[in-house]
Amino acid sequence: MTDAPVRLTSLDAFRGFTIAAMVLVNNPGDWGKLYPQLAHAKWHGWTFTDTIFPFFLFIGGVAMALSLGRLAAGGADRPRLLLKLAKRAALIFLIGFLLNLIPRFDFDAVRIPGVLQRIALCTMLAAPLVVYLGWRGQLAAIALLLTLYSVLMLAVPVPGIGAGVLEPGKDVGAWIDRALLDGHLWVQAKTWDPEGLLSTLPALCSQLFGVLAGRLLLARIPRAEQTIWLLLGGLACLALGSTLDALLMPINKSLWTPSYCLLMTGWAALAFAAFLWLLDANPHAALRERVAAWSKPFVIYGMNALFIFAFSGFVAKMLGFIKLAQPDGSQLSLGRAIYAPIAALPLGPVNTSLLYAIAFNACMFGIAWIMWRRRWFVKV
Repeated sequence: MTDAPVRLTSLDAFRGFTIAAMVLVNNPGDWGKLYPQLAHAKWHGWTFTDTIFPFFLFIGGVAMALSLGRLAAGGADRPRLLLKLAKRAALIFLIGFLLNLIPRFDFDAVRIPGVLQRIALCTMLAAPLVVYLGWRGQLAAIALLLTLYSVLMLAVPVPGIGAGVLEPGKDVGAWIDRALLDGHLWVQAKTWDPEGLLSTLPALCSQLFGVLAGRLLLARIPRAEQTIWLLLGGLACLALGSTLDALLMPINKSLWTPSYCLLMTGWAALAFAAFLWLLDANPHAALRERVAAWSKPFVIYGMNALFIFAFSGFVAKMLGFIKLAQPDGSQLSLGRAIYAPIAALPLGPVNTSLLYAIAFNACMFGIAWIMWRRRWFVKV
């Protein structure tokens, strides 16, 4: 292991870029008016939006290796480390659950899965693998989990449907979710959930790939060489993911298929390699300083990423929940009232929807900037 500082500007910038992208795609002015790349793929396939969640898990894995893995290798009390991570995961899960409860607090119909809930589960499941296994064991765990998931998805028959049917609500993961969480699934589908229980297994692999990248960063090799290995690993994952898309299961974010896991890991590794080279490995100091100045907003965003994600979700819900009385007696949500003058601009509905998302993002960045200036860093 290296004694180099654990905190990497590139990792904060990559995290900030990812949270900015997530806030952007989660808050359009009109969900019916979107550029295709700013919406999830309808089922099979992928868009830019489909890269964001696996990027977060990959980043979480890198951070785990740089902190938890480093402490474990240094002789820290491993059970205590696991307990600390379990508490952190429980708090993240609770935050996600509370966001789902807001604003109606309907426990009978609240959605239990969610983005933060999946992050929590992946963190909890990854922790013992990071603490007790080396890189070979972690790579073997990834292979085992992806193989197990593939067998379950393709070979286990769903009652009344059969085995290997990868259509919405017909796969074995959706059947498990209905059996255990019926009435508490994604409201737009009701019969399945994009953050369901079974697909957490390949999502965990996305985080473990990040752990492997983090272990690479702790290796006693120059940063430039680490960047090259990240690039090569990313290209290999892209190739393998594309191969599995054709031969095993199609790329699908909602199912988090192995092809999707590997393809998104490839893009995450390539993106992180670019940030690492530009901000931490570039031998040209003048260029590195210029890039650091340009990427400062991303770094600021990345310092409070979890808070900004949760806070932006809360604000978006309140904008939809708060109603304003209209002269004709009808009611208009606060969010629609704010969007109305933007929608009236002669830019076209897709562009005004995007403009609202950009403005919302700018407001969230303003919050992040104030917190950064005051050195308020929310740790979970």
